[in-house]
Amino acid sequence: MSDIQRLEPGALFSGAVIHGDTVYLSGKVASDSSLDVKGQTRDILNQIDATLAACGTSKSKLLTVMIWLTDMATWADMNEVYTPWIDADNKPCRACVGAPLAAPEFLVEIQCVAAK
Repeated sequence: MSDIQRLEPGALFSGAVIHGDTVYLSGKVASDSSLDVKGQTRDILNQIDATLAACGTSKSKLLTVMIWLTDMATWADMNEVYTPWIDADNKPCRACVGAPLAAPEFLVEIQCVAAK
């Protein structure tokens, strides 16, 4: 059985968990909740890049991405930032749903799984 490594441990969850050759990232929200959907998405994708790098991988090895938007009317704005960020040659599986988030100031949350 592979060892399990937990990064960025918090009170309720770890920011990332590595098990074997798979990296699981917790849902990420923006560091600055005053930003609009594009700004929050950009902030989150930067966080994902940094966490994946700390785990020894990158967005080119993403397997799946789950996106939650508080308002599906902002889907195009979120995609305007997401589309150029994603590795066009290595697109992951993806789902995007509308849902209320834990705090109303957050407009988007993104969670993903990557290979090492």
